Amino acid sequence: MPSHRDRHDVHVVAAVGGGVIGNGWVAAFLGSGKSVRLYDPLPDAGPRTRAHVAGAWDQMAALDLALQGDDWSQRLTVHDSLEDAVSNADFVQESTPERSELKLALFAELDRLVPADVLIASSTSSLPITDLQAGLATKDRFVLGHPFNPVHLIPLVEVGGGEATDPRAIDIAFALYAAMGKQPILLRREIFGHIGNRLTAAMFREAVRLVAEGYATVGDVDKAMRHSFALKWAIQGQFTTFHTSGGSGGLADFLPKFAPGIVKRWSTMADPPLDDEALRAMLVQQMEDASGGRSVAEIAAAQDETLMAMLKLLRAREG
Repeated sequence: MPSHRDRHDVHVVAAVGGGVIGNGWVAAFLGSGKSVRLYDPLPDAGPRTRAHVAGAWDQMAALDLALQGDDWSQRLTVHDSLEDAVSNADFVQESTPERSELKLALFAELDRLVPADVLIASSTSSLPITDLQAGLATKDRFVLGHPFNPVHLIPLVEVGGGEATDPRAIDIAFALYAAMGKQPILLRREIFGHIGNRLTAAMFREAVRLVAEGYATVGDVDKAMRHSFALKWAIQGQFTTFHTSGGSGGLADFLPKFAPGIVKRWSTMADPPLDDEALRAMLVQQMEDASGGRSVAEIAAAQDETLMAMLKLLRAREG
């Protein structure tokens, strides 16, 4: 088993996939001073990626995730073939569509093309690395590096590996992301959907059911979240929120008092029929109504502006 390149040896990153997630990674890697070699088969990949990075740069600079005035364009190259993109790369970040058959074929190509000491990280939002590394000759260097959108702003990255992944490879990826200003967490055991997406899926499950069965509208569900527990979640997460809700005894006092009610609520929960076209249409219509005529782009821009202010405040408070 070869020694994997350490995070200090990562100067050139091959970004495979130039969609929303892939372009966010390109911006983040460029912001950290790396050179990036992009491969995406779509003919307009280069202009789209450059536009994305240009739009993200001032935001990253304001958060000290990039240097204002840095000529990043000289460090980004776009390649017509996967082989060209991964040549001379010290690290590979894969961000292709979430389709098993596509990723399996791609991983086989990366296994063949990329030197065995170069780590290959996948942005997969759900798929276990064990499934994707099966049958590969260098399966020990394939790791999970799952970000959250917008990648250039959201700090969290879920890091882990499959059954055949070298623990040292996971440690190197973890350290690399941390050095970029990310907040990596370790997926200690593989599970479909990892950590963050399972949590949001659980919340979305009940949110959809409340709307589907007429208890609330999409707009009121979002308002209920925004103006209550979501405010605390940005500060301290779910467990600590309940810890501070238990009085001086913290979680030890909270659980005896409130666990019975929580368990009773759990017993009333069920899966909504999200595959039902009529329900989907209703959710979309209510989302349009709640948007008040604002476009998705306008909502996203307002989101990012507020998100930056929150990140600055949280970073200042956390020192």
